[in-house]
Amino acid sequence: MNVCFLAEGRRQRRDVVFLLDGSDATRNGFPAMKEFVQKMVEKLEVAENRDRVSVVQYSRDPEAHFYLNTYTTKEEILDGVRGLRHKGGRPLYTGAALQYVRDNVFTASSGSRRLEGVPQILVLLSGGRSFDSVEAAASSLKELGILTFGIGSRGSDSRELQRISYDPNYALSVSDFSELPNVQEQLLASVQSVSIPITPTTPTVTADYVTPRKDVVFLLDGSDGTRNSFPAMRDFMQRVVEQFTIEANRDRVSVVQYSREAEVHFYLNSYTTKEDVLDRVRGLKHKGGRPLYTGAALQYVRDNVFTASTGSRRLEGVPQILILLSGGRSFDSVDAAASSLKELGVLTFGIGSRGSDSRELQRVSYDPNYAISVSDFSELPNVQEQLLASVQAVATPITPTSPTLTGMCIAELYDSQLRGSDDAIPRKDVVFLLDGSDGTRNTFPAVREFVQRVVEQFNIEANRDRVSVVQYSRDAEVNFYLNTYATKGEILNTVRGLRHRGGRPLNTGAALQYVRDSVFTASAGSRKQEGVPQILILLSGGRSSDNIDTPASALKESGILIFGIGTRNSSREVQRIAADPTYAQSINEFSDLPSVQQQFISSLNDVLVQVKPMTPTVAAERTGALFPFCSCRLEHAYAHRNYQILRAHVTLCSIPLPIAERRMARRDVVFLLDGSDGTRSSFPAMRAFVERMVERLNVSENRDRVSVIQYSRDPEAHFYLNTYSRKEDVLDTLRGLRHKGGRPLNTGAALQYVRDNVFTASSGSRLAEGVPQLLILLSGGKSSDNVDTPASSLKELGVLIFAIGSRSSDSRELQKISHEPSYALSVGDFADLPSVQQQLFSNINTVFVEGPSITTTTIGKKKLNRLPGRRQRRDVVFLLDGSDATRNGFPAMKEFVQKMVEKLEVAENRDRVSVVQYSRDPEAHFYLNTYTTKEEILDGVRGLRHKGGRPLYTGAALQYVRDNVFTASSGSRRLEGVPQILVLLSGGRSFDSVEAAASSLKELGILTFGIGSRGSDSRELQRISYDPNYALSVSDFSELPNVQEQLLASVQSVSIPITPTTPTVTADYVTPRKDVVFLLDGSDGTRNSFPAMRDFVQRVVEQFTIEANRDRVSVVQYSREAEVHFYLNSYTTKEDVLDRVRGLKHKGGRPLYTGAALQYVRDNVFTASTGSRRLEGVPQILILLSGGRSFDSVDAAASSLKEHGVLTFGIGSRGSDSRELQRVSYDPNYAISVSDFSELPNVQEQLLASVQAVATPITPTSPTLTGMCIAELYDSQLRGCALLISLSSCEQWDH
Repeated sequence: MNVCFLAEGRRQRRDVVFLLDGSDATRNGFPAMKEFVQKMVEKLEVAENRDRVSVVQYSRDPEAHFYLNTYTTKEEILDGVRGLRHKGGRPLYTGAALQYVRDNVFTASSGSRRLEGVPQILVLLSGGRSFDSVEAAASSLKELGILTFGIGSRGSDSRELQRISYDPNYALSVSDFSELPNVQEQLLASVQSVSIPITPTTPTVTADYVTPRKDVVFLLDGSDGTRNSFPAMRDFMQRVVEQFTIEANRDRVSVVQYSREAEVHFYLNSYTTKEDVLDRVRGLKHKGGRPLYTGAALQYVRDNVFTASTGSRRLEGVPQILILLSGGRSFDSVDAAASSLKELGVLTFGIGSRGSDSRELQRVSYDPNYAISVSDFSELPNVQEQLLASVQAVATPITPTSPTLTGMCIAELYDSQLRGSDDAIPRKDVVFLLDGSDGTRNTFPAVREFVQRVVEQFNIEANRDRVSVVQYSRDAEVNFYLNTYATKGEILNTVRGLRHRGGRPLNTGAALQYVRDSVFTASAGSRKQEGVPQILILLSGGRSSDNIDTPASALKESGILIFGIGTRNSSREVQRIAADPTYAQSINEFSDLPSVQQQFISSLNDVLVQVKPMTPTVAAERTGALFPFCSCRLEHAYAHRNYQILRAHVTLCSIPLPIAERRMARRDVVFLLDGSDGTRSSFPAMRAFVERMVERLNVSENRDRVSVIQYSRDPEAHFYLNTYSRKEDVLDTLRGLRHKGGRPLNTGAALQYVRDNVFTASSGSRLAEGVPQLLILLSGGKSSDNVDTPASSLKELGVLIFAIGSRSSDSRELQKISHEPSYALSVGDFADLPSVQQQLFSNINTVFVEGPSITTTTIGKKKLNRLPGRRQRRDVVFLLDGSDATRNGFPAMKEFVQKMVEKLEVAENRDRVSVVQYSRDPEAHFYLNTYTTKEEILDGVRGLRHKGGRPLYTGAALQYVRDNVFTASSGSRRLEGVPQILVLLSGGRSFDSVEAAASSLKELGILTFGIGSRGSDSRELQRISYDPNYALSVSDFSELPNVQEQLLASVQSVSIPITPTTPTVTADYVTPRKDVVFLLDGSDGTRNSFPAMRDFVQRVVEQFTIEANRDRVSVVQYSREAEVHFYLNSYTTKEDVLDRVRGLKHKGGRPLYTGAALQYVRDNVFTASTGSRRLEGVPQILILLSGGRSFDSVDAAASSLKEHGVLTFGIGSRGSDSRELQRVSYDPNYAISVSDFSELPNVQEQLLASVQAVATPITPTSPTLTGMCIAELYDSQLRGCALLISLSSCEQWDH
């Protein structure tokens, strides 16, 4: 097959739409907006075959002034723009306006050339925050490939603009629309960079044969709502079918009607002539019924109609087409089923009437453009030609030959001729699972005889066929395993001697799980990992008392082919269990087995002809192989966007891959459960749901890991990702979960908690190893706090969030939280969770099959790199519980410290030691730089006296050692890359919270080991420790020698120096350059100290080399709002800057909004238009002087600055919040405190030294970096290179 994409290749073409805010708020700014559009248009090359322009204005409603095909000359467009009148009106509905331009302007009928591959550009000018949601419309535009640029003024919401824009960097801000000329060049440059014609959406396909073939399924809404219009639907279908060439080897047709349930009128292989199909269509009767379950119907046709057994030729490459006629909105979700059809390569066309939901139809359709609407089905003839043209356009067949694939197998077929004669011999592992319950007592002899006759057909040898027999009722019992016997005689003798087991009830689900876990294993003789087909033959005479779906799915996912024979009581259940419904046979009772024996053996042999031992060829880099087995299906994406026509799509599967060539599936899965008062009655259902989900995972240390968190007001971890390594342990703990209770529901805080405390290496997360990170949220109510920031933070970390809510939840909130809106599922009540379980698994599997790109961002946490030739160095701090409770155990603690010190190599340039004791307050006995010899330290330890006191404040003590001991002034060599180790000995539970301090230590890269006695809280110690495995327990401190070796081994394993935090940068030039912005607290609280702040700025600036090509300075003052005194490009001499600083007046005002001010400088000062040279690699430095605690949140803005690569230094006075300053600062060590701003001269040198240390410029060519990058610095000369070095998230580099 040859795929040819047609492009002009040379001449620039663009379709540009301007969407202007015409609400009341922009009345004064509208002339400037008009002028801006005029200037932009003047730069374009307007002509019918070059650039096209449209202008739309909106407030409450949008209004198109002219479309893309209204004018073909620049003069006409400019005249149209000059004549624009301000629309006026309120409120501002930006979301609706975005949807309007998507549906009405970026269309072929309005002049859009999107389908020809012409870039589609939307320029939005918005002066305020939208009163409706912009998320769905913005996503819809992005999915259509439209490049949106958002420009806002001070009244706009900068985050909203970033979400609307195609890329956050495409969002620009001006303080007022009169300043639009300042960003015009920047916008034009961006628009120009996308002006080369892109690949057309509809490719030309050259097929290897010309006979068109297609499989077409009509899915008709037969609910009560379409009773009157059903004749029109039937007539429409007749007319469409008359255009087809119906033959066995040409077109095939099937018709399905649905309301509550789906019903097949005929399959794809039912008729082979057009006359038969038309006769059957003419005789169709309306089905009736309600409600309308479109989602279930879509899933039904996927599973039961688009199959080989019902005539589908999908595996031969024949296009699969589904035409849906729906007259109403579905009562169930359509998303999962629609996605499943798309993944299968089915091209869905949706046609709806006025009662339908047009957005739902677009989601169901393969492409939103494949959705068609009529006001009434009597108007179907009006769209007939449009539908037929679309169907013909995508129905060009592809070659049915077997494509060559590297890395992913194509069809669920085993290759019978790989590796030579040995592997060409057919082999199979067959397990018989026999119902031995009380209900089969009389017919068991017939079952036994059936097994004998089937086994007689096999070639039993160690290297050929192997057989096992398992019998079950309440429990399963193995009669013999796959490796028990190696001859047919032995097996037949044992089968003849089988005794009926008896017992009740019948637990078929448990038996299926048992054979999966205990029989289809290498130790029991299974050769699954060698690629030998695995077959299970189930004989069941009754209905199971337990759930069969989960274990049956698990067997199928493991690649086991299940054949079943059921009686009148069990036949439907057996069909569900079987690998394919055609693999299940039904009889009246087991005494009738002889009547189906030959048919069963034939079916088995037919399947085994296609299923032979195989070793698939798998490329070394298998990014999609995230599951233990890869059953592969050949799937097609016909003419969809710019994707290739043919793709191999991997789904959960049936072809085992060899161990050497298989990448083991690994997932880290965290369940976050709403444990608030509102879920008390439904908590058992939530717990059962989690259990069922876990049962389908492969839990082990090197496969899947699971954590469970429950929350209401506060979150609580029941267990972490590394707490358990066996499925049984996880399930046992789950069964014992108790409902937490409490209110309100703080979902945002819980999301932030799992990000900071669970998706971490210390809690078992393998994010840094590239293992997929999943969060499954079950929430029964609307959150009382904000979820946006923590949800975004999780997504940025690469965590895939799936959310499930009940009727009390806020569906929009869940969609915002989820990785994408379609990952949010809803149930009426949590008792209905089983109904979405399979859908959730499908979504999860879809994500992993497509291999999400997870970018690991490491900030503040160091990865230990072994550097050859470096001598071991460690900074070790012992923190000892000296409270009243440890009086008797203190001598043992002292002795333990002595023995540990004796094992260290103490010297100034080797190991350093400090000892701190605490109870209510901490006290440092000596610091890391107090002693430089082992003898001095040992003397100091021997002289320790027990401190005494109560209560025990471990949290405060941890914070103390972080702030006062692990510092350069106390001898810490953290900035030199020396490992920092804290050994805590605690004899009781802390009376204060340890969470914040422990997290703060981890962020600083300090490896904490916790040792507790029987009085300690083991969970608290695990939370404190850098890794839960670093927490050790003894019953009494006299037993400390028992864990000494274990602790020493752990300490030794981290003793190689790590890469220094401050990187060594090799630059191509030595002239230092920096852009420095001072952000000054000008609120009422700093009125008296403002002169000291102003003097401080003067003195710091005097140390700079102010020139256009050296240092640049800007000053911003803020209280409630931020105000720029001058920008980075305002002055180019030191004198001018100093003159302006001396004249600064105190701003005044309240409250203090530090978060807003930080966001302001990011969006308006650290920009190219205001003099920032960030894109040239010049260090960007922000110096914040704040005299009070912020009244708004600083976290999002601070993170945004860090992501932008801005190095923030925070200086606060006694009225400031030191923790807030640390969070704002780029690194907690960059936060400095003074009691009063009059003391600023005392920290001036410290600040200047820090600024100089980070202000070494990097070269604008490819830099050589050692260690952790310090800023998000862009390389300005990379566009032509093959290698792109991205420092966008300050990722740590491994050398």
